[in-house]
Amino acid sequence: MGGWEGGIRVPGIFRWPGVLPAGRVIGEPTSLMDVFPTVVQLAGGEVPQDRVIDGQDLLPLLLGTAQHSDHEFLMHYCEGFLHAARWHQRDKGTMWKVHFVTPVFQPEGAGACYGRKVCPCFGEKVLHHDPPLLFDLSRDPSETHILTPASEPVFYQVMERVQQAVREHQRTLSPVPLQLDRLGNIWRPWLQPCCGPFPLCWCLREDGPQ
Repeated sequence: MGGWEGGIRVPGIFRWPGVLPAGRVIGEPTSLMDVFPTVVQLAGGEVPQDRVIDGQDLLPLLLGTAQHSDHEFLMHYCEGFLHAARWHQRDKGTMWKVHFVTPVFQPEGAGACYGRKVCPCFGEKVLHHDPPLLFDLSRDPSETHILTPASEPVFYQVMERVQQAVREHQRTLSPVPLQLDRLGNIWRPWLQPCCGPFPLCWCLREDGPQ
């Protein structure tokens, strides 16, 4: 679903008896990218210093020693294409969402790409928005009310701040092999754990061939 909330907004559930208080609900924006630095921190290690690490350590948020996520901005990609960005304007308690590109849903009027199974990321089946679409997720988490300069007094200020953050983010990027395209996500049976000669992946004994 590209950058739409219906495709990327999912709950994260953490359980650590004796450390994390049970029953707490945290409404801050986080990302799967945060798992890596969190685990590294828990293991007593250090994240690599020779590259930009987009994730943030979640432990202060989970323990309640921090009230806000360290993510002021989150960028939402579809494959290698930036589709949307969100800004957590903490001083106002507002969560803005800007869509630069959205997939064309199939069939027309649907809320997803039912006709294609997977929404496209580029090409003729996506829409490029100029100006971008703006939503206030604080009041409209289902993204049903598009804000305009007439309906939102700070429309241009929000757009400029988000686009500035996007430019700063893009300056940190460097070319790497794409890992999450269609070819990168297909099943590769020769890479799965296999006991015995491929493709006969089974073991009769614990000390059998590995």
